[in-house]
Amino acid sequence: MAEPTGDSGATDDGLLHSPLHSRHLAQGAAMGAFGGWDMPISYAGAGVVAEHTAVRAAVGVFDVSHLGKASVTGPGAARFVNDSLTADLTRITPGQAQYTMCCNASGGVVDDLIAYLVSADEVFLVPNAANTAAVVQALTAAAPAGVSVVSRHTDFGVIAVQGPASSEVLESLGLPTGLDYMSWLDADFEGERVRVCRTGYTGEHGFELLPSWAGAPVLWDALLHEAGLRGGRPAGLGARDTLRTEMGYALHGQDLSPDISPLQARVGWAVGWRKPAFFGRDALLAEKDRGPDRSLWGLLALDRGVLRGHLVVQDADGHRIGDTTSGTFSPTLGQGIGLALIDTAAGVTENDEIAVDVRGRRMRVRVVRPPFVPSHVR
Repeated sequence: MAEPTGDSGATDDGLLHSPLHSRHLAQGAAMGAFGGWDMPISYAGAGVVAEHTAVRAAVGVFDVSHLGKASVTGPGAARFVNDSLTADLTRITPGQAQYTMCCNASGGVVDDLIAYLVSADEVFLVPNAANTAAVVQALTAAAPAGVSVVSRHTDFGVIAVQGPASSEVLESLGLPTGLDYMSWLDADFEGERVRVCRTGYTGEHGFELLPSWAGAPVLWDALLHEAGLRGGRPAGLGARDTLRTEMGYALHGQDLSPDISPLQARVGWAVGWRKPAFFGRDALLAEKDRGPDRSLWGLLALDRGVLRGHLVVQDADGHRIGDTTSGTFSPTLGQGIGLALIDTAAGVTENDEIAVDVRGRRMRVRVVRPPFVPSHVR
């Protein structure tokens, strides 16, 4: 598709802008590069902890328009997607969405994404920003005659409204809220279509809204106004990361990657094991039979300090048994938390006390199964 223009144009350093870029600058956001886009990390007068807390206690509004969008259309499009991506698309019906993955031949994860089932002949995909081209390329290469795969990255914005007051915010704007988890429908706002889905990446009751690219600013302004009346605020990618880490949700490029399989990342529940076809099926079935050689665990810090990715995980004797993939300070718990890929041979189990090497200092951690805090998504 054509290069983005206007608010989506490239910056001097080649980063792309979301349709809300000027809004973020006006709100004093600290901007940063993420997936090739210049996105808000946090906002002036708040900061990551305040934004995180607003989502847990009231409501936060996120611009996640950097997420990819792609349409798969044509006779049998849903059947083709089901034969390509890991999850079993036949388990949902039009008007529902599904977490799924695009894997490579060796069983690694090219991307994890959300598939919106529109009809037997149309599926709408929302992949991660940096991986959109790879997903579109993989599907295009495998598509049968008559099925078209088109990137629509800058046709739609994506705004996430997350938190216990999220339904009130949408209701105040006449948008639908009575949706089951992972269900969606198209609604009208200010004369434009907005796709509303009951999902999110924070562990709270929430929604992701897909307005047109041009219509995103008007919707953003209205959502922020209503959120503010309920103790909410705009939230950036910094809070998004602390929120998702508290839930143990995988982030592609860290906890999932072309070298990390769904089984290793403990998202094998998103694989339709009985399906006759999907990318990477043979490799994943073989791995399932023998068992993964490493698994993703949660780590809860027992000493002061913050966990980060790419730190060495050690057993009680100081031997290396894995590596952290994500880490942060949990505002909810007031402790450091993280995720780590740990060798199966190490025999680690839940509640074991092990350690992480943090710049030469041995930090004690407890092995846990995420989430670190209760989920309220449903």
